Amino acid sequence: MKKGLVVLFMLFFVCKQFSQNVPTKKVDTVKTEVVEVVSKYNPKIADANKINKNPVIQLSEKNKKKPLKYTIFSAPVASTFVPKSGVVKGIDVGVRERIYNNYLALGYGNYNSPYAELYLHSNTRFEDQFGLHAKYNSSLDNIENTLLDSNFSNFFANAFYKKEERYFDWKINVETALDTYNWYGLSNTNFITSTLNSIEEKQNYTYLKATGEIDFLDSYIDKSTLNASHFSDNFKSREFFFNLNTIFDLPIDFISRSLKNLTLNTNLEYVSGSFERDYANQNRVNYSLFTASVNPEYKTTFSGFSLKLGTKFFASFDTENKINNFLIYPDVFLQKELAKGKFNIYTGAKGGLQTNTFRSFTEDNPFVSPTLLITQTSEKYNAFLGFNGIINNDLTFNISASSKDEEDKPLFIKNNSKSDGINTSLNGNALLGYEYGNSFDVVYDDVKTTSILAELEYEFSKRISFKADFEYLNYTTTNQLEAWNSPNTQGSFTAEYKNTKWFASTNIFYVGQRKDVVYTSIYPTISNGTQTLDAFVDININGGYHFNDKFSAFLRVNNILNNSYDRFANFNVQGFQILGGLTYKFDF
Repeated sequence: MKKGLVVLFMLFFVCKQFSQNVPTKKVDTVKTEVVEVVSKYNPKIADANKINKNPVIQLSEKNKKKPLKYTIFSAPVASTFVPKSGVVKGIDVGVRERIYNNYLALGYGNYNSPYAELYLHSNTRFEDQFGLHAKYNSSLDNIENTLLDSNFSNFFANAFYKKEERYFDWKINVETALDTYNWYGLSNTNFITSTLNSIEEKQNYTYLKATGEIDFLDSYIDKSTLNASHFSDNFKSREFFFNLNTIFDLPIDFISRSLKNLTLNTNLEYVSGSFERDYANQNRVNYSLFTASVNPEYKTTFSGFSLKLGTKFFASFDTENKINNFLIYPDVFLQKELAKGKFNIYTGAKGGLQTNTFRSFTEDNPFVSPTLLITQTSEKYNAFLGFNGIINNDLTFNISASSKDEEDKPLFIKNNSKSDGINTSLNGNALLGYEYGNSFDVVYDDVKTTSILAELEYEFSKRISFKADFEYLNYTTTNQLEAWNSPNTQGSFTAEYKNTKWFASTNIFYVGQRKDVVYTSIYPTISNGTQTLDAFVDININGGYHFNDKFSAFLRVNNILNNSYDRFANFNVQGFQILGGLTYKFDF
């Protein structure tokens, strides 16, 4: 009882002392209420977590600063010294070149080859951009020893308008191309004059494409591109192509704060076209393909490894043949740094579904006939392993090996002639310009390809650099005898030189042997063997001289060795070619 009274007395004393130190609070007569304010969370730049890692800059030995050495001379004045700075080298930034927004180039060469190129570009104060690029080149004279016209011409034009808005940038682009070629590669020379005069070997391609692009800033939608194109030729062939590609940047930190954003690449694609007839002149060829794909992709680093983890989902609908496919492909990449800043090893596997088009075939081989079967190519997998790195800060290399399996890989194969050199019709139908064994068809086969690639790049100095690559390929076909018109070896070498006045570059291309078919007699006989196309080397030089900031002269020399090799079976190329001209740069 006494202990309780003592404790109660002590508590009363402490409370009294505390109450004396607290200032008296005035009573507020205004009635108070609780107000809850609910607002959407708008993150600011200041809310972002900063990376606390400072970059480490490593200088090569030749770029490290050298210590200054000072020599003191005796003089009647106090502490006079002269620094010995001869060992310190300044940075040679060269003469600053003035950049112009526009240029016009005109030239002319042998084989009666005019050349013209125009580029215009303009900016406005409201962050608008406009550009126009047009290019024309042709060769109006024929190649030696060709029985038919072998001239060609190419015209390309591209115009765009770009606008920078507050939350996104958008761009509109219009592109057109007009190309003229000739099916001049006759399979034999036993054609009489009247038959040769009846052949209409000219082919024209017309291409029109419109593209719209939106690049969002600080949004879940990173970029979206929509394009539509139309392609046609002289033989009433038509092709319409539509593509919508959208890239999403999705945060997944709600799973774990350490996770980076997930990239989601989506694509919708539709191609539809028709040919007036097949090569047998029996049926009209129609094709219509719709493809939807989703490619989630996640990039991260783990224990010194750089990782890209992803997969590709495809849904393909062949509406013409009533065939639907749902496919899954790998998309994985792994890289490890073996020596910091020097050597890397990488490996991975990828795949995909490629939609072939008439337009893409003519870009690879302009001498195809307008009678093609158009379908898709499935790359089931493409597994690769490689090394890359830097040697002495000037020499970079890349060595890789890969193995891939393709289903319905397109191969170019020569069409069988419907004429023996005398007749100009078959079964009462007049022969068209591509039916004399002077055009190519496309066949599809399941092909496995093993390849080894080596690449090397050397920067000798700021003015001189070299590049070289070489690739070996081995094909295993399923139904075809060979992987037609596919080289087993190919390589290239490039050297560049430039200074304030002169510039020059050389390109050397090497393509190994290829195979094509041989027919015993005219259509409709089947192939009887193979024809081997010899390997070739093509050396080209491009150079010029700057008279001043505005005017310069250029010179292009192609096929310096004057080799008469076949690009495709029976389609030999031009010999020694030289073209020179002037370039004028200007501003409005």
